Amino acid sequence: MRILHTSDWHLGRQLHRVPLLAEQRTFLEHLLDTVRQEHVEAVVVAGDVFDRAIPPLDAIDLFNWVLGELADLQVPLVMISGNHDSPRRLGVNSRLIERAGIHLRTSVEDCARPAVLHDEHGPVAFYGLPYLEPGLVHTHLGAEKPSHHAVISAAMDKVRTDLAARPDHTRSVILAHAFVTGADTSDSERDITAGGVPSVSASVFAGVDYVALGHLHRCQQISERIRYSGSPLAYSFSEAGHPKATWLIDLDADSALTARKILCPVPRRLRQLTGTLNDLLTQPEHTEYEECWLHITLTDTDRPHMAMERLRQRFPHALKLSFSQQQTTEEESYRSRVNGRSDHEITLGFLDHVTGVPATVPEQNLLQEGLESVRTAAAAREAS
Repeated sequence: MRILHTSDWHLGRQLHRVPLLAEQRTFLEHLLDTVRQEHVEAVVVAGDVFDRAIPPLDAIDLFNWVLGELADLQVPLVMISGNHDSPRRLGVNSRLIERAGIHLRTSVEDCARPAVLHDEHGPVAFYGLPYLEPGLVHTHLGAEKPSHHAVISAAMDKVRTDLAARPDHTRSVILAHAFVTGADTSDSERDITAGGVPSVSASVFAGVDYVALGHLHRCQQISERIRYSGSPLAYSFSEAGHPKATWLIDLDADSALTARKILCPVPRRLRQLTGTLNDLLTQPEHTEYEECWLHITLTDTDRPHMAMERLRQRFPHALKLSFSQQQTTEEESYRSRVNGRSDHEITLGFLDHVTGVPATVPEQNLLQEGLESVRTAAAAREAS
């Protein structure tokens, strides 16, 4: 069976307040062309279909359009919800549209209910593990504790139990939305830390033929059978140098696997420029960047007056401006100090700053419990 693996569309997302819906449509048109040209037999989308729980109407229209196009092509689609999606909203009418070959898996109850597709070699069972918020689902799954590793392990136990009861030679594909240990991150993913640990081991997915992952935005391979497709567009400047792609996966009759990257179109490049204002405005070697989305860092000793306005006369798509000199505002200084730190680390630092005394281990644990409680409550409100 030939499978096209994609994820993290984030329909409705903006890049530094610039709407990306036209660029997202360009990708979806490319996806449909790939389905036609490569004779794809199933498309899988591993979560974060939308960028937020209540997406704008034009993003919903684009989603409905691509579903209709795939249905017209009679190519099955298997899709799960991610941590940006509202599972209930995405899963509306899922049983009804399954008749059109669109298989949505957005609920913990659906983890062991596969979409079973067939080719000339027999059945392929597609299991969908949507984003599983540990604090909300660990009891339902019978997991030992509310951690990502525990809940995904419990869900995979249910998958393996169902798979063992199916006919011999049933091939298996898992869709999961998670952060697998050892994978490379970027700046545009939302933190999913639970219990102080955001990741799970690749070993939890043992025993299946292919794992189509979503959540991380870099296209990458964890192992021969475990891969991230990444996002189809760069959603932060940290992704400027990383080609965007989908995976074309072939599963043979005996579960032998071959994979090929299909590069995504680049409607507009992201680049980073550094230099003085005068050099950037006058030097001819910067001509190639005039139509790029830009993060510009100025190295002038003093901050030039109306720098962004002047830069946009040459670079109309400049989106972000930084300064290399140490004339940072209080907001910028705080941002640099907390960059890359977890909520727990930030709050512990604040406690140390205002009291002058490092938190004890019981205090650290109590603060972690409080943060987890707030995060779980927020996830429950979004899910409902």
